[in-house]
Amino acid sequence: MFSCNLFRTLPPPSNPSGAEYDPEEDEPSLEAAWPHLQIVYELFLRFIESPDFSANMAKKYIDQRFVSQLLDLFDSEDPRERDFLKTTLHRIYGKMLGLRAYIRKQINNTFYRFIYETERHNGVAELLEILGSIINGFFMPLKEEHKVFLLKVLLPLHKVKSLSVYHPQLAYCIVQFLEKDSTLTHPVIIGLLKFWPKTHSPKEVMFLNELEEILDIVDANEFQSVMSPLFKQLAKCVSSPHFQVAERALYFFNNEYIMHLIQDNVTTIMPIVFPALYKHSKTHWNKTIHGLIYNALKLFMEMNQKLFDDCVQQYKVERHREKESFRKRDLAWDKIIQVAKINPNACDFTVNGLHDGIDDGTSIIGGGLGLSDSGSLSEGSVGKFGDTELDSELEQLPTKAELQISTANISSTPSAILTPKDDASNLLSRKSELPLDKGTAKALENHKRMDPFLNSNPEAASAGGDSSGTALNSVSTPAAGTNSDEYS
Repeated sequence: MFSCNLFRTLPPPSNPSGAEYDPEEDEPSLEAAWPHLQIVYELFLRFIESPDFSANMAKKYIDQRFVSQLLDLFDSEDPRERDFLKTTLHRIYGKMLGLRAYIRKQINNTFYRFIYETERHNGVAELLEILGSIINGFFMPLKEEHKVFLLKVLLPLHKVKSLSVYHPQLAYCIVQFLEKDSTLTHPVIIGLLKFWPKTHSPKEVMFLNELEEILDIVDANEFQSVMSPLFKQLAKCVSSPHFQVAERALYFFNNEYIMHLIQDNVTTIMPIVFPALYKHSKTHWNKTIHGLIYNALKLFMEMNQKLFDDCVQQYKVERHREKESFRKRDLAWDKIIQVAKINPNACDFTVNGLHDGIDDGTSIIGGGLGLSDSGSLSEGSVGKFGDTELDSELEQLPTKAELQISTANISSTPSAILTPKDDASNLLSRKSELPLDKGTAKALENHKRMDPFLNSNPEAASAGGDSSGTALNSVSTPAAGTNSDEYS
């Protein structure tokens, strides 16, 4: 009864190529037959939850094919149906022990298809809710299968553009894994930094929220292994022009446990984040960010006054060194310009001179660049437009008539291109001339006609040509330099 009423082909998505679904603004697409489907779902759910339910009797019907079809329904656009499916699949996972590994594998395959192929699935959040309760029941030590699931499935889910739809459930699963095994902190945080968004500020705020949840449960020893890349990314977030990203990153310094971890490793962390804090304490456009930065700087100052002063001096030295490098670069360019100006072979390519030359109708070469016969720059060729030397060089240039190509010197060029066409020939369609192929010419030379087997008379065929001189029944064209009698 359950299979006949519920296992069906889902309708196509209502918005297949549009913007991603926003649960706060967009209205979901509801199933028209839901009053009927709801009765079936409720009946089946009470049947599974019944104390008289026997897994041994049900395994003949609730098998792998049944579970696979049930997972296909999670792509339904109706949230009411997905909620019933979530509860139903969770009850089946709890009752049918032999299907647990298969259910986890099929959920993994659904996520793989979602991440690397379609990037469109409506039931990712519900499947993650099921996995959250499953992860919570894992025994220690974790199996290798579960670690692979964390690193190969859950972490790549962060890179999908519709992360906002299922991010709370995903963050819960990540935190559950780290509560089970703290040694996974390093690969998880490094994986988050790998998928860190670069041009999507709302997504960056979600990453910062998840990162703070992870740091709330992180072990002190594991924190030391990731603090350098972690706070480098936080320094970039503090420097973000998007005030929500900078504000969310600065809230890390209001967390007591995180500040306790920072205090234990202040000699490493302060030099990393201090330049970003000190630079944007006055230059950031948002006034709220100024107050949060001053609060963070005050906390660092109270932690280690001497290190804070050293960071200030180091920052000023770095800024002075940066300005000095800019000044040296400008001086180097000034020297290059001066050397270029005194070079006797330099081109007088001023903007006014270029425009004057164009207005006078002279060539760009009139800007003062003359070439000798060998193609190199010749002395005395530098001059302004209208110099006598330049005029003499222009007089030596060939005229337009002298530049015409002689057909006698170029034998390989088709005559149709080289010879000018009369007005009458323009009205006639000409056959395209194929380039001469030596292999084809040689094959034609070696070719012998099978006259005894031909019904038509070769002389009659050659006589029946069209007005352009092409034989109607001829098999091939005589090659250049061959006896035409062989092909008649």
